[in-house]
Amino acid sequence: MTLSDAETAAMQRAIELARNGEGLVEPNPMVGAVVLDASGTMIAEGWHARFGGPHAEVAALAAAGPAARGNTLVVTLEPCCHHGKTPPCTDAILAAGIRRVVVGAGDPASHGAGHGIVRLRDAGVDVAVAEGALKEQAERLIAPFAMLTINHRPWVIAKWAMSLDGHVATASGESRWISCEASRRVVHRLRARVDAILVGIGTALADDPLLTARPPGPRPLLRVVVDSHARLPLAGRLATSAREHPTLIAVGPAAAADRIHFLQEAGCEVWQASETEPGGRLAELLSELGRRRLTHLLVEGGPTMLGGFFDAGLVDEVQAFVAPKIIGGQNAPAAVSGQGIGRMENAPRLSIESIESLGGDCFIRGLVART
Repeated sequence: MTLSDAETAAMQRAIELARNGEGLVEPNPMVGAVVLDASGTMIAEGWHARFGGPHAEVAALAAAGPAARGNTLVVTLEPCCHHGKTPPCTDAILAAGIRRVVVGAGDPASHGAGHGIVRLRDAGVDVAVAEGALKEQAERLIAPFAMLTINHRPWVIAKWAMSLDGHVATASGESRWISCEASRRVVHRLRARVDAILVGIGTALADDPLLTARPPGPRPLLRVVVDSHARLPLAGRLATSAREHPTLIAVGPAAAADRIHFLQEAGCEVWQASETEPGGRLAELLSELGRRRLTHLLVEGGPTMLGGFFDAGLVDEVQAFVAPKIIGGQNAPAAVSGQGIGRMENAPRLSIESIESLGGDCFIRGLVART
């Protein structure tokens, strides 16, 4: 259904508003809403600001007050028609006397998919659904929510910093600092909005990282170490800070019981996979994180761990920082290792969302295309 110019502009504004909830509303989706009067003028707006708080439609309708009656509501996501932490938004829309609703994306949840639209139409409300670029933008907003809802696992962001010739360290292992300070600030902002950050035992042993966000985000950040044989040093920063920062050690079925006990005594939570094949263990771990309702997982490497996620087809988004430096050397590690691909036609491709300059670095963000 064709939208008016005013409705198109309002949807674009609603998409902007929705992003205000990033890092605050998960595991709920980011949603924005705008109320238009009969002339197409935006008279009120709102967004889902925090998990458990009012949904975007309710916030916008509250801002509009009695002026909402007989007018149009533009919302990025199909209004819910079920009781959750808040009452159904469809009830609020009908009570406000809205005559037309413009929806950006359908609700991917089984209890919501299409039902909100049907509820409104059955009550006599004119409902239009966006198409084309607006629909794509609205669906992008809820992509992590859809991943958790449909596939029961978090949205996986693969992040790395590399030189212009594709290396993440020198042949001697030195990696600090490839990226500039501006890039590192962006990484900490990313850490602050995700639910969990993951590294492999190789990175934990080589770098002894703390894996925290500075400043911290609104929710506790779960630190995950994939450590098949429970080798994480008890004197390292991850183990010694485990009582202060939640830490999950994902071990394999062959991990020694005494090593698991020592990690638990240090304050780490230990989760043991049943799968013996590496790719299967990663998928099993993602399912466990999904069971815990974690929406975003940031994989920070190193090359072996990033390669494992790519080999298993488990990466959804890439955030790469490319420094204007040449490292060289055939023994210098590349950003992504693993098994790789045998034919170029099988290479994962990115749909680039943005490219920007950060203090001389090139910051590339894109989605892994699904075939």
